Amino acid sequence: FQGTVVRPKEPRILNLDPPMSLKGEAQARYLDFVNQLNQEHLAARPGEADLSARIQSFELAARMQTAAKEVLDLSGESEATKKLYGLDKPETAEFGTRCLIARRLVERGVRFVSLFTGNQTWDHHSSIMKGLPAACKQVDQPAAALVIDLKQRGLLDDTIVHWGGEMGRLPVIQNRAGAKDRAAVGRDHNTYGFTMWVAGGGFKGGYVHGTTDEFGHKAAENPVNHFDYHATLLHLFGLDAAKLTYKRNGLDQTLVQNPAARVVTELLA
Repeated sequence: FQGTVVRPKEPRILNLDPPMSLKGEAQARYLDFVNQLNQEHLAARPGEADLSARIQSFELAARMQTAAKEVLDLSGESEATKKLYGLDKPETAEFGTRCLIARRLVERGVRFVSLFTGNQTWDHHSSIMKGLPAACKQVDQPAAALVIDLKQRGLLDDTIVHWGGEMGRLPVIQNRAGAKDRAAVGRDHNTYGFTMWVAGGGFKGGYVHGTTDEFGHKAAENPVNHFDYHATLLHLFGLDAAKLTYKRNGLDQTLVQNPAARVVTELLA
């Protein structure tokens, strides 16, 4: 159930292509032989639905590998689209490529796409005055382009775009090494009050929900806990968080794991 890692540079997906010794006719003969063995095995065991499902899942995986080559090829995109995502600028090219690939995946029916920036790009425990503007410059244009592009292609109505991270930053400085240089200080983690934004998929546009206290430390007005947000997402997916359960140690468990979770209707269009 793990996702497939798609890189912004070639090779986009590791191990997608067969080794040289298996390419072409050699691979085709190999797959034909495996299919023959599978069908003989299946014919000797009528009614084995699990076996049939396993064969079909491998065949689906092979078709997905073939389709992946096309979806990751950006050469057919217009220059205007590439410029929209910032592929023409070194600061935005990498994340812009990730966002453009995301749009192509969504366009072709991929249900969940996760976009990441470089490792620890936003973890500004030090040098936040330099690091934060640089991180913003990397993602602002590409993230906006993704929303714009989805909307102009008629995809935003049934696609939820969520921009955020695991936590925010405290409204006080962090000075790990006791540095005297003001430019060297950063800010530590804050899990009590921080902002995320969403677009499309049934969320209300142009709306700000909730506030922090005047110091910017804790959510003060209309807080949305993580379980509330998940319940709201599931609702927009057409699922009831209280009824979506799985077995664990013989008991029904929910994904949200909190009976107080609510759908935040104020966020919905």
